[in-house]
Amino acid sequence: MIVTINPATGEPLAEYAAMLSGKIDRVLRLADSDARRWRLTGMGERSRLMKRLASHLREQRAGHARLMSLEMGKPLGQALAEVDKCAWVCDWFADNSESFLQPEMSDIDGAKGVVRFEPLGVVLGVMPWNFPYWQVLRFAAPAIMAGNGVIVKHAPNVTGCSIAIERLFAEAGFPGHLYRAVHVAPDDVDRMTGFMIDHPAIRAVSVTGSTGAGRAVASKAGHAIKRSVLELGGSDPYIVLDDADLRQAVDACVAGRLLNSGQSCIAAKRFVVHSAVIEEFTEMLVHKMRSAVVGDPFSDGVDVGPIARADLRDLVHSQVERSVSAGAKLLCGGVLPDGPGYFYPPTVLGEVRKGMVAWEEEIFGPVATVIGVRDDEEAVEVANDSDYGLGSAVFSRDHDRAMSIADRLETGSCFVNSMVRSDPRLPFGGVKLSGYGRELSHHGIREFVNIRTMYIA
Repeated sequence: MIVTINPATGEPLAEYAAMLSGKIDRVLRLADSDARRWRLTGMGERSRLMKRLASHLREQRAGHARLMSLEMGKPLGQALAEVDKCAWVCDWFADNSESFLQPEMSDIDGAKGVVRFEPLGVVLGVMPWNFPYWQVLRFAAPAIMAGNGVIVKHAPNVTGCSIAIERLFAEAGFPGHLYRAVHVAPDDVDRMTGFMIDHPAIRAVSVTGSTGAGRAVASKAGHAIKRSVLELGGSDPYIVLDDADLRQAVDACVAGRLLNSGQSCIAAKRFVVHSAVIEEFTEMLVHKMRSAVVGDPFSDGVDVGPIARADLRDLVHSQVERSVSAGAKLLCGGVLPDGPGYFYPPTVLGEVRKGMVAWEEEIFGPVATVIGVRDDEEAVEVANDSDYGLGSAVFSRDHDRAMSIADRLETGSCFVNSMVRSDPRLPFGGVKLSGYGRELSHHGIREFVNIRTMYIA
């Protein structure tokens, strides 16, 4: 059985039966059958159904948001915003996929060259709990608009969300097995994921999760010689230069660090600050982090909900304690609260140096680390001194100076004078241990197609 837990109270929410290999095999074969028919469906019909899915999300937003907040603790306002963003991504790919997949024509020495973008078949998505709707739909919407079928193995602690998303596709009128969710017991994830990747119905796999999960999936996909896209962890540096608008920078840094209670791969995690302004920046940062309201996700005015699971909160606290033991200065937070639920206070660590946990590891919770640097060159050096390379940000009033730094950062994206965020119109992904491949935009929809060359003499 799979048991979901309310992280705000620590109490069980529901129990679900885990699927065994025989049932999963039937689901995959049915999905393959529907995908073979779906690839012949015109783009107009695909778009019509995807638009209907977006409408259902908007009509049912309160219920889906409530389910998210119950299962993983996201503040309700953020859950509502997530539903709205999911509707947006469905509409956006419904409106743009046909142009993204238009054949490309060229003259080849008097002959005709045609490049077509054709569906692969059924794509497996291994999805995380932190954005339980957005992560799924930003993968599934373009994959299905490209003519593929989708199987989702969601995180066990958001099984209710997984079932609700599957129901949305059915209610929108998609073929009954084109989008299916499979439910795997936590202690059987590795084995059953391998079974699905090896299955002949699965043609490719996309995983969003930890670097460890990415390694496991990529190795299985590589062995099966199947395409994979990995969107993994991050330890995003936010560089604050001495000419930055500090109020704007602090507002963006805190928003980027506390979104989703700090449980985001693109959260602001390392604040790399010029020595000339580090004292003022840190004072403003600590004040704003202390002012953030922690509490019940359903209460008005709450900024930070609970960490999604008890073991995840224990890991965050351990990382803070080990950093302090190594010499980091605890400026606020860092103390486990009394009472039920898996809450953790917004925390700031100062005087963080190389070799400390807060420098080397991704901290998946509301913990900000402040690192001082002498100049722009050291800022770039520190920012790049990470195994991760997902997002980054630079804050400066000088556009040319900011762009000079942005051009040297080893990340999949860089935002100038803004927090890092995903957007359907822009490709999303990372380098180094943050993964490979891209989601969203025309780059994302082309990850799971056969780029087929035709030569006509």
